[in-house]
Amino acid sequence: LRTEVGDIEVEVDAARAPVTAANFLKYVDGGFYNGGRFHRTVKPANQPDNLVRIEVIQAGINPEKAREGWPPIALERTSRTVLAHKDGAISMARTGPDSATSDFFICIGNQPSLDFGGRRNPDGQGFAAFGRVVKSMNVVRRIQAAPAEAQKLTPPVKILLARRTR
Repeated sequence: LRTEVGDIEVEVDAARAPVTAANFLKYVDGGFYNGGRFHRTVKPANQPDNLVRIEVIQAGINPEKAREGWPPIALERTSRTVLAHKDGAISMARTGPDSATSDFFICIGNQPSLDFGGRRNPDGQGFAAFGRVVKSMNVVRRIQAAPAEAQKLTPPVKILLARRTR
């Protein structure tokens, strides 16, 4: 992922999270993240209404392509994939089980409350981790520290290019 503040290299685990990895790569290959943006930063201080606090940055596709996406995918729970939300984990954002489409987030620090059985969501189903950052967590932390109003990055950090390297 090439962003306007630096590159982030992620490794997708298609063996353990095949549905989620294929979904993410479909959006990458289709150019949906080119022109997308990191739009959300979640830090302990900007979650006053959450009893379980997390640290992540969240990104989405190019807003001009928002109507061109695919239907939501089935939730691949961490209880099956054994991929935990540790520092640098990349995972799909969701509102309920089986609702993830294109938004993803990257964990800053270990976030066990996002795993299956975690308390971040009342349903306890967790989120679908599908890989990890292998290079440039410093860029992830720079995005997390960027100016924000509540959890909304102001301005968002643009994704200039998302592509496979192998």
